[in-house]
Amino acid sequence: MSIISSLSPRAVAAPESGIVEVVNYARGREGLLPLWVGEGDLPTPDFINQAAMRALAAGETFYTWQRGIPELRQALSDYYFRHFGIRLPSEHFYVTGSGMQAIQIAVQALTSPGDEFVYLTPAWPNIAAALEIAGARSVGVELQFEGGTWTVDLNRIEAAITSKTRGLFINTPSNPTGWTATKKDLADILALARKHDLWIMADEIYARYFYAGGRAPSFLDVMEPGDKVIFVNSFSKNWSMTGWRVGWIVAPPETGQVLENLIQYSTSGVAQFMQKGAVAALNEGDAFVQSNIDKATRSRDILCDALIATNRVETLKPDGALYAFLKIDGVTDSRKAAIDIVDKTGVGLAPGTAFGPGGELFLRACFLRDLAQVAVAAERLCDYILKL
Repeated sequence: MSIISSLSPRAVAAPESGIVEVVNYARGREGLLPLWVGEGDLPTPDFINQAAMRALAAGETFYTWQRGIPELRQALSDYYFRHFGIRLPSEHFYVTGSGMQAIQIAVQALTSPGDEFVYLTPAWPNIAAALEIAGARSVGVELQFEGGTWTVDLNRIEAAITSKTRGLFINTPSNPTGWTATKKDLADILALARKHDLWIMADEIYARYFYAGGRAPSFLDVMEPGDKVIFVNSFSKNWSMTGWRVGWIVAPPETGQVLENLIQYSTSGVAQFMQKGAVAALNEGDAFVQSNIDKATRSRDILCDALIATNRVETLKPDGALYAFLKIDGVTDSRKAAIDIVDKTGVGLAPGTAFGPGGELFLRACFLRDLAQVAVAAERLCDYILKL
């Protein structure tokens, strides 16, 4: 028996990230404009770094609360009161080692091998992979694309529900499409979950990146006590902390011991000095987040206006999140196109094939970058597109 064949079949079947494949292909090239991964170009601001460094210097390097330090859980409660208008006691919050781990823990809590979980696609590929690695089955329901915009069809979601379905994964604003659910969409999805006694796993990581102003509609706006909704989130996008790998879960307090146990048997908690940085992000970082949102708004306009003006790109400005999801005339293989584009233009894009059914003809560009760089990237892409 070979080494690989002796491993877990579920582990062996885990797919290579289609995004990382292109990144690895071109990483380190001179003059590269990397719009392929979901992060901005600013390092973590100093007020966050300093808080973590003070904690580190003070010797806060021991085991700590599995659910998260009380100060951070209270800061999360205060953050939700400021931005979502709801007062959730700290018992609703659980600190995780990244938004990805928040998803993994939620998957472990909500599914058993053989269960099914419905998600909307095109989608960030990690949710489907997390479900499959856990032994559950991911069931994609395609968003509808027409006239450059994306919409959700509740009938399609309901048609995908079977006796094995345990829940619905809803990411809004969406990575990669930018689709942003209306309050009515969320109420309708929640009603469907109640009808079939399903959990909702709500990924609202991009809720603050909502270009109509304020923040995007949330399940918190429509849910009632007793609704089975678990939220997964991350410090990565708002506060330029992608490399910190700190996230959180919002869940009913009744689930607390289960979630704590799952944290214990995965990472045994997030380092306390990192959590002190996260406290500073929440308590002192509203102005920084707003500056990121303002930057994203302007860079979105620069990139999308230029691409739409070619009359060769089928897209509209996204309502939320950090991505332009582009359907370019003449592109039938987005993986091949992403390689060709990075070779010929020095602009790194993520291929739509990485985002599952419905994404095959698209390319994703993350526009949270220096405005001058985005303008150069737009110029290079437009020149490439007009030569196709």
